[in-house]
Amino acid sequence: MTHPYESLPEDRFWRTAVAERDALEIAGLWKPKHAIARRTRIVTAGSCFAQHFSKALVARRYRWLDFEPGPAGLTPEQRKDYHYGTFSFRTGNIYTPKMLLQWLTWALTDAVPPDEVWEKDGRFYDPFRPGVEPGGFVSVEELHASRRDTLRAIAEAVRGSHVFVFTMGLTEAWAEKATGVEYAVCPGTVAGSFDEGRHVFVNHGFRALMDDMTAALRLMFRANRRLIVLLTVSPVPLTATASGQHVLTATSHSKSLLRAVASELVATQARVDYFPSYEIITHTAYRGRFFAQNMRSVLPEGVDHVMAQFFRDQAAAFRGEVAVAPAVAPAAPEEVLEPEMTEAEELRCEEEILAAFAPDQRHA
Repeated sequence: MTHPYESLPEDRFWRTAVAERDALEIAGLWKPKHAIARRTRIVTAGSCFAQHFSKALVARRYRWLDFEPGPAGLTPEQRKDYHYGTFSFRTGNIYTPKMLLQWLTWALTDAVPPDEVWEKDGRFYDPFRPGVEPGGFVSVEELHASRRDTLRAIAEAVRGSHVFVFTMGLTEAWAEKATGVEYAVCPGTVAGSFDEGRHVFVNHGFRALMDDMTAALRLMFRANRRLIVLLTVSPVPLTATASGQHVLTATSHSKSLLRAVASELVATQARVDYFPSYEIITHTAYRGRFFAQNMRSVLPEGVDHVMAQFFRDQAAAFRGEVAVAPAVAPAAPEEVLEPEMTEAEELRCEEEILAAFAPDQRHA
């Protein structure tokens, strides 16, 4: 051998691994560290895209766990509206590492969440999960009781699972200046009132993101010494940005930082892995084929392809059988595929509410 490149396999070269292949034939993007079997106890949390993992796991009869299933008697649509079964506990979307750290701190330590409550039209909203109760809570007491249930569910999920899947979505957030506590969405959008003297925009940098994720991992690993954490980055672009940048470059900035954090954690933490759903959906090799016309919503075929790669790479690494989802009748050639989440379902993601403030809607 005259140099190291002579003995590298074909998937290490762009021509043989990407350029000479149909995009759907690009394979082996993930070299998983840990085996995930059907009996593995799996929980999911994070941004909107994390919902797809739980659906895919359930469809293939994997052991996805719901630690806050909600009261009996709710219709499937009510369960969706009230954020039951969306993630493994009823936090709504957790967009940033800081938000994850907050929830874990409140659930796994003696730290107490702030007393702040948002009000709108005589109803009460939790600033840290304002979308979970459509129309708000009847009283502050009901809000706090519901939050205590969620904190118990988080603690049980961390202690009672084998794999914790967390999808990082954003670096941008709004916080209270005095305490640094982070909200799920900008005050005044869903409920509450925006106060320029009290509320501050935060765009987390690499070091802050790393510190928050490292602290979150430390809490989880302390609570469960067998736990594995699987990170992903949401491929869904920002709905809006308060950074002063164009929303396209703000999206690139945010996702690049989150992706870099994931790589660093995989390299330094034996119990952390990363699955490249972000690359599969967004990379130019796929020519945007997995996005709907709005260039933001991910089509069902994209989600299916992502999850097919997940199970295929697991099987290849651990000599298992590839888990296949139930067959679905193919769409007619002229049929336009709808996004994986309908408009109503997207509004369950707090960040989507910001789209209503776009100029064409504001002045309609």
